Amino acid sequence: MYVYDEFDQTLLNERVAEFSDQIKRRMSGELSEEEFRPLRLMNGTYLQLHAYMLRISIPYGTLSSKKLRMLAHVARNYDRGYGHFTTRQNIQFHWIKLENLSKAMADLASVGLHGMQTSGNCVRNISTDQWAGVARDEIADPRIYAEVLRQHLTLHPEFSFLPRKFKIGITGASHDRAAVKMHDIGLWLRRGPTAELGFEVAVGGGLGRTPYLAATIRQFCPREDLLAYVEAVLRVYNRYGRRDNIWKARIKILVHDLGVEKFRAEVEEEFAASRERAPVLDETLVTEIAQRFHYPDFEKLDDNPAELQAAFKDPSFRIWYFNAVAPHRVPGHAIVTISLKPVGLTPGDCTADQMEALADLADQYGYGEIRNGHEQNLCLPSVRQRDLPALWRKLDAAGLALTNVNLITDIIACPGLDYCSLANARAIPVAMDISKRFADLDLQRNIGRLHINISGCINACGQHHIGHIGILGVEKQGQEFYQITLGGKADENAKLGTLIGPAVPYDKVADVVEDIVAAYIELRQRPDEIFIDTVARVGIQPFKERVYAVR
Repeated sequence: MYVYDEFDQTLLNERVAEFSDQIKRRMSGELSEEEFRPLRLMNGTYLQLHAYMLRISIPYGTLSSKKLRMLAHVARNYDRGYGHFTTRQNIQFHWIKLENLSKAMADLASVGLHGMQTSGNCVRNISTDQWAGVARDEIADPRIYAEVLRQHLTLHPEFSFLPRKFKIGITGASHDRAAVKMHDIGLWLRRGPTAELGFEVAVGGGLGRTPYLAATIRQFCPREDLLAYVEAVLRVYNRYGRRDNIWKARIKILVHDLGVEKFRAEVEEEFAASRERAPVLDETLVTEIAQRFHYPDFEKLDDNPAELQAAFKDPSFRIWYFNAVAPHRVPGHAIVTISLKPVGLTPGDCTADQMEALADLADQYGYGEIRNGHEQNLCLPSVRQRDLPALWRKLDAAGLALTNVNLITDIIACPGLDYCSLANARAIPVAMDISKRFADLDLQRNIGRLHINISGCINACGQHHIGHIGILGVEKQGQEFYQITLGGKADENAKLGTLIGPAVPYDKVADVVEDIVAAYIELRQRPDEIFIDTVARVGIQPFKERVYAVR
């Protein structure tokens, strides 16, 4: 993981001192809430329905055990004993009191955590694959380039007041686990004609009121031109992006209105015109950043050790292993995903006790490192295979040895109307109802891989557009209704879901999901044909007929 230097720490300390003074002025009445709003948003602090909410950045989803313990400390001492991991590789504390905010921010800054650029019209937390650096299908670690971009764009004077918020996603793997096509800029690490590293660059992705997938504007951008080309995209957006209408201010609208070819031409012209003064990402800089990433000193081990073979005799361990454990690029090691989706509880929530338990387990079995991904789950990216049985037992004791990863109860959901002032419908109770309906593990395993995403409003923080089943809360005459989409997915073959028909009331959503699943089981050609493939083969009409015929 990346180790921050004195410059980073000085910047954080100065920002905490500055924000603490602003908080004092707000509490004394010197600043009104309207005047305080832009100041708090620059530090990741929102005013939600019931309290202030603090959003903390987790760059490229990588946490040390020390940082996770600090998040547990903040949850226990300044919040209500838990934090909420989001789809943007952030964590949110929903019950922070204004009088405690300065202390919480200072404590977080002491371990290199902060809320800068988790809000506002700037480049937000740069996200990537939670398996970055350890995945077998990866050509290079994308976190190095995410860190380069983070350093270059944090508090950048030209790009701190963009027309609207801006999100960058990057992956180095053939299988996209970072939902890259959903980003304002999506970057894929690629090899050029002579095996040199570079990037495919896509722009204009985003969900919300008008969802679009990012469109490729450069098949190959040499690595040394990465910063210059990203700057060119941002500069074109800053020049032409709308500032008169918040709903039309995102770059996806600009790309759509101009057309991809016109936008590409504008970027290429800006890129060419600024070459002489543009930053160059040379080998020296890449090496300097890479050397600040401390990789585990992996032992030389064999795959499938005796300890693992013996554990396979336990059917409970075997179920957990085949659900939560993935191959690692280093022999004798594995990647362990930790579901934060227990049946009947809030997706993405993690208690202070669980955070501390995970930090201890990371130190004992996982080289002190924890990751979080856009699915609102955590993972230990590097675990010795011989330690998997012991890790499983301790995860089970902490209530974290769940076996629903990528199954129907592994639901992504935004906070919705329970917390968010923007929402017009609940998301968390809907997720709870569905997970209870499908609580039986044998049923989940029979259904197979199926992703449900739920958003409580059109802003789509639950990424419902890219769920195999997407659920969007809407308000109709003071009542909560939910639109259902099918066929969305977020990988390298990303697709937006298709609306199946009229919205259904709150108390019918779980019934509708049950109808859809029943139709899928009847329609699939074989038990291993997953839901998304069945939808692609037969279309949405059979599901639509099943849902609305019984209403």
